Amino acid sequence: MRQGFETPSLSVDQSAHLAELRRSAAADIVRLVSLSASGHPGGSLSSLDALLVLYASAALDPAAPHHADRDRLVVSHGHISPGVYATLAGFGYFDIREAFRGFRRAGSVFGGHVESVVPGVEWNTGNLGQGLSVGAGFAMAARARGASFTTFVGMGDGEQQKGQIGEARRFAAKYKLNNLVAFIDFNGLQIGGKISDVMPQDIRASWVADGWNVLDVDGHDHAALYAAFRAAVRHETANPDAPTLLLLKTVMGKGISFIENDHNYHGQALTDEMAARAFAELGQTSNLAELRADRAANRDSFHHHIVVDRDINLDLGEPLTYTESNDCRSAYGNAMTDLAKRNVDRPGSWPIVAVSADLEGSVKLGGFRKAAPNWFFEGGIAEHSSAAMVGAASKERVVPVFSTFGMFAFAETYNQNRLSDQNGAAPKIIVTHCGLDVGEDGPTHQCIDYVSLLRNLYGFELFVPADPNETDRIVRHAIGRYAPIAVAMGRSKLPILTDETGAPLYGGSATFEPGRWTTVRNGTDAVVFAYGSMVYRAVAAHDLLRAKGISLKVVNASSLKPHDEAAILDAARSIGTLLTYEDQCVHTGLGAIVAATLGDNGIAARLRRLGVKQYGTSGKPDDLYAEQGLSPADLVRNVEELLGK
Repeated sequence: MRQGFETPSLSVDQSAHLAELRRSAAADIVRLVSLSASGHPGGSLSSLDALLVLYASAALDPAAPHHADRDRLVVSHGHISPGVYATLAGFGYFDIREAFRGFRRAGSVFGGHVESVVPGVEWNTGNLGQGLSVGAGFAMAARARGASFTTFVGMGDGEQQKGQIGEARRFAAKYKLNNLVAFIDFNGLQIGGKISDVMPQDIRASWVADGWNVLDVDGHDHAALYAAFRAAVRHETANPDAPTLLLLKTVMGKGISFIENDHNYHGQALTDEMAARAFAELGQTSNLAELRADRAANRDSFHHHIVVDRDINLDLGEPLTYTESNDCRSAYGNAMTDLAKRNVDRPGSWPIVAVSADLEGSVKLGGFRKAAPNWFFEGGIAEHSSAAMVGAASKERVVPVFSTFGMFAFAETYNQNRLSDQNGAAPKIIVTHCGLDVGEDGPTHQCIDYVSLLRNLYGFELFVPADPNETDRIVRHAIGRYAPIAVAMGRSKLPILTDETGAPLYGGSATFEPGRWTTVRNGTDAVVFAYGSMVYRAVAAHDLLRAKGISLKVVNASSLKPHDEAAILDAARSIGTLLTYEDQCVHTGLGAIVAATLGDNGIAARLRRLGVKQYGTSGKPDDLYAEQGLSPADLVRNVEELLGK
């Protein structure tokens, strides 16, 4: 892989080649939006020159789009896909005819917003405000594993209204990520008109205030663009340790006179008559009729396989066994500290990158930070950016973990986790303070809907440990697998779950297996499925019922996604009376999983779902559970009612 921006300036031949590429790529942008009768020509044309200079001069190779040493280019304003596709085709990443056939067409890889199934595209974008966080994630991962590539992030000017950009901007400046170079297509327009009318802001001052180098550049001058990008990459700036922004003065619709500076063409295709005029101005041939016929007769046949290294190299150690009650978050912190000590100086180990949100003490990452200070990143109260960063970093041969309270990592950052899922990323979202167990912090902090949120994300897995021993095993399992995994814990101390002999149920050689539920207590009259902090309460109910001559089976459903369908069906067929018992919204949690499984399989059984029926109040967890009808005594009463006793 060649080094980027090697020569001091563009040669005469390089400048001439870029000028010719500019004309042909601009014509291809017109063709793409005309063939699909939709798309975004304005921003594609104003960003085009920066894209051409980067793909021509950065460490990028169409013959090796996944080379480990390549530079990364994230196009945050993903709606400029016509400009990206035209540029990539111009440099030989694929045949432009495939994009003509498939652009914005069902089943095609050439979507209306850029997607990483197209070679040369690093990340699916389009939800504005995400790209700088993604770029910071790539840069953070490069720093953690000692890689030398540069990450470039392109953005629109209207996009700067997104608050998440400020979160990412401050993180990059704090950690001196001078391997991160951003550029803004500053054409002054967005969908609604002038950016100064829609939402006034001083873009330049914001970036300067947060500690970035800011270079003002003519966004249509190839020589000036090359010089500015080269200065940023080589750290020839006022502050060499800081990341750099190129503020590109551009013209929306540049190169087609009759749509220049017209905000209507942010997202509006040209008519055929206008397209013909555009081709004439660009000195290009108008061949839309021929291309339409080809598009009607053919679908794009192009297929691209994303290459990601999934073979995580880590020493996962031996699980710890606890014999006295403890909180699961402390067991998580101990496991992370052990993993850090085992791997921080181990040759070939993937870095475990832990990102906190001003809650290092609460999520028990202090020991990890002490053992591996260069692997710990304090993101501050900036959860949106942190969630996006760990998603991106997971594709860079590091194991990133985002830890905060459940409300902030699941409910507040749902969109960021969704985008990581769409990108085939593998972040670890390991959180504490879930459910009513948060207690006195009250309803704003009681995350009672994370099960349903995570079930909506097709790739994510969700595990909720029931005691410290299971926590240790789940954490080691999650860290050692390339998969997007969420782990949710409460706040309070939990007793150690034991088998009938009194030995730790999840101690010693016990392992964790996704999709498999374990029986904590046997029973024949009814079965209760529970997870997390509700399992030991279910055991207490089992003991109370046994004294009354009722046999309650207790099953720990810690793997909520994937779930154990066989355990549900077996219980329905062999016992027939089922309850779910959870610290979650009663309508969409474990009860919904069990009900759907029974319904999908046509199995009839008595089922009662016990869960959170309304937002909690502020108080001790036991009082909050009683308030919602979720105490062990309430479970006993419900079992008796179902059995008619």
